[in-house]
Amino acid sequence: MKRLHRMIIAAYLGPLAVTFGIVLFILSMQFLWKYVDDLMGKGLPWHTITELLVYATASFVPLALPLAVLLSSIMTMGGLGENSELVPMRSAGLHLFRILRPLFVVVLLLSGLSFLFSNNVLPVANLRFHSLLWDVTRKKPAMNLRPGVFYNGIDGLSIRVRDKADDGTLGDVLIYDHRDPFQGNRTVVRARSGTMQRSADGGSLLLTLRDGHFYDARDPSGGKGHTEAMVHGTFATDVLRLDLSGLGLKRTDEDLFRDNYKMQTIGQLSRTEDSLAAAYAERKVMQEGYLHNAFRPLRGHAPGAATARAAGGNAPQAAALYDQAIDMARATMTFLERTEEERTAAREQIARHQVEWHRKPMLAVACLIFFFIGAPLGAIIRKGGMGLPTVFAIVFFLIFHIVSFSTEKLVISLKLPAWPGMWISTLVLLPIGLWLTWKAATDSPLLDRDAYYRGWDRLRSLLRGRRDAYPSTVP
Repeated sequence: MKRLHRMIIAAYLGPLAVTFGIVLFILSMQFLWKYVDDLMGKGLPWHTITELLVYATASFVPLALPLAVLLSSIMTMGGLGENSELVPMRSAGLHLFRILRPLFVVVLLLSGLSFLFSNNVLPVANLRFHSLLWDVTRKKPAMNLRPGVFYNGIDGLSIRVRDKADDGTLGDVLIYDHRDPFQGNRTVVRARSGTMQRSADGGSLLLTLRDGHFYDARDPSGGKGHTEAMVHGTFATDVLRLDLSGLGLKRTDEDLFRDNYKMQTIGQLSRTEDSLAAAYAERKVMQEGYLHNAFRPLRGHAPGAATARAAGGNAPQAAALYDQAIDMARATMTFLERTEEERTAAREQIARHQVEWHRKPMLAVACLIFFFIGAPLGAIIRKGGMGLPTVFAIVFFLIFHIVSFSTEKLVISLKLPAWPGMWISTLVLLPIGLWLTWKAATDSPLLDRDAYYRGWDRLRSLLRGRRDAYPSTVP
């Protein structure tokens, strides 16, 4: 490898790592803000939250890499142009493509790694992420009593404490027991003070109450016709054992999510798509056969026709036949509506697998296209840093993201086929990349304001010359 190539690659890897980390951090924070309500107040251990963030961050890697390639390409080539390093290279006879060759090799390797990551690592990360997120969102809030606030995290109990000391001592404890269904708060316990501590196995909470009393309005005999009796008692010390097994995090079997299209490789997606298509075709044949048998005129013979002719002079029998025909028509219409809904759902499910199949190579190819947008653009604007390059990178990435998101929805809604629907975003940016590369290779002053002024002056002079050549004939 030549020294010049090593210098260009070294200048490129630094901005690439920084921008990739920043973009990945922003996308991860977007996930965190989206699910912050489901994560807060549940007493999750730090390693569970870290594991969830790692899996969520891994799912953003294929999306963050194209933007990082775009931004770092603009910064690298813009920095070379701003520091007057690009001009000596061009003056020495180096063509732009030869200068970009080492960076193209690096981005080509990144594209291959992006595809391998999307196809092999991302399905596993998505599987563990969605299974863990399912467990976390279903987890009940942790036992965290706050003074003056009723805690309802334990099934069948509402607990309120007036004061809570740092050592766990509780003041003025009020408990409503409504564990019996449809009975309301018929049991009330109130104590002047109390303490709480976990049991040895951690599955129960021992709530020790002191100097309290209780009210129980339930009928001790259990009969329906008896008058409900009020039971009142006092106690000096009482210990309540509260089951906390429902507050723990229970890990779901990952096999329940394994058949989801986001948890499959390209080979698995192809096999699943073939299976869904075969099941759809088989179900379609069954539905058509049922409809053929339900519609009597399509049968080999219509025994009802002779009966209808025979009942032509019998009004009650003919009316009964008409009612039967109307009922059959209504049943057929209902069957057709259900069939259309079922077929639409099946086609949408196949489309989702096709979307995921095309997304993996599409994001890898997007890295190459963004490189051929960012590197020539940086050579043209000749500005490094995070200022102007960031603006251009955000604009192009927004175009890519909006078009990609819109076409994906159209594919899922069966308005577009997966090919070329999932590739429209890259096909839109491909001509822009080729045009910018041609402009940079020919040293075109794309963003030179004076060049546009000179062009406007030439156009205005041309228009003025035509007016002088063809004077007006109006006196």
